[in-house]
Amino acid sequence: MKLTLLGGASEVGSLSAHVEEGGLRLLFDCGLTPSKPPKYPMRPPAVDLAFLSHAHIDHSGMIPWLCANFGTDVVATPPTIVVGTMLLEDSVKVSSLEGYPAPYDKGDVKVLKKHFQEAGFGDSLDIGNIEVGLHPAGHIPGAAMFSVKASRDLLITGDINTLDSHLVNGAAPVKCDILVIESTYSGRDHPPRSETERHFLNKTKEVVERGGLAIVPAFAVGRTQEMMMTLMNAGLNIVLDGMGWAVNRHYMNMPGYLRAPERLRDAMSQTRVIRNPGERRALAKEAEVVITTSGMVDGGPVLDFISEKKNDRNSAVLLTGYQVEGTNGRMLMESGELMLGKEKTKIQCELGFYDFSAHADHNELIKFTKRCEPEEVVLCHGENRMALADDLREDGFKVHVPKEGQVMEL
Repeated sequence: MKLTLLGGASEVGSLSAHVEEGGLRLLFDCGLTPSKPPKYPMRPPAVDLAFLSHAHIDHSGMIPWLCANFGTDVVATPPTIVVGTMLLEDSVKVSSLEGYPAPYDKGDVKVLKKHFQEAGFGDSLDIGNIEVGLHPAGHIPGAAMFSVKASRDLLITGDINTLDSHLVNGAAPVKCDILVIESTYSGRDHPPRSETERHFLNKTKEVVERGGLAIVPAFAVGRTQEMMMTLMNAGLNIVLDGMGWAVNRHYMNMPGYLRAPERLRDAMSQTRVIRNPGERRALAKEAEVVITTSGMVDGGPVLDFISEKKNDRNSAVLLTGYQVEGTNGRMLMESGELMLGKEKTKIQCELGFYDFSAHADHNELIKFTKRCEPEEVVLCHGENRMALADDLREDGFKVHVPKEGQVMEL
């Protein structure tokens, strides 16, 4: 069996894993990195079948290119198909607005729709002498891990979270010979989720009580819903702006992929939705909390709200997720500055960061690996993989830390 990480080996983003076995070629994810300018994986060759772990652009962003150029079919769960298509259409629009040449257009996204093959958790597909199964990854609704049964058993995690969240249950281990596992939080552990939620709620209430607006940048897929459920029943005037409201509707149509659909429904009932610029002007005057895209502050309505409140020291921008290097959100975290339009602007309102990650942390990755009982481990999707590699090697695992494009014989 040959494995090549065409992207997303030594960085968080652009994940693309090419597997060759018995003359068959399979591709698992084909993403891009949403930096400025965007970064892309190595262009994949024609493959027999592709698999998409979940909707986020760092895993899905180059799938339309793959289909448009090779006519490749793509296996994914129903939430990944529906929500992923939305994100890819939005990605084309964002590329146009930011002036970066897009590797595909909306026509290519339409082509992709015809090539999606729907599969659910527990399903298995026979491709020649290979069997590929889908397992819940615990990251966002519909996120899948893939088990590949061939000459050796391989498990590719995509992005995983092993702990239950408001939205989905955590991933369970799958026995395998070779584990290809993400390492986004290698070397870092999350604080207890209950503690993070308590600090976030207390800060949000503090901002509201002093007369400010709490601006909560959130990824439309997964994080928006988590923040809505975290803030529900807090007695706050919460407004939702951006793509998250459409994602909510799609998730409610697929309740089997949610941990507690009734809780998301309750959170939705407590949140007012901005659907157009007129509503934005009206509801923004009354809002105490705004949950809005984009999660990395690179575009979308969040920039309008921050621009309005950037000098208001009573207001706050409360970041809730990982900020990729090269994004506006990373700049805001590191320097307190933000690109608003073409100008770098100092933000005077309060800044806060809360670790609502949907990824397993360092110790959780180690526990998951041990329970999978692999003979070999391949680390990917991480900027600091050696911290995890060192600890796994101390525990007796054979660990690979490949470079992008390196062909591994496993």
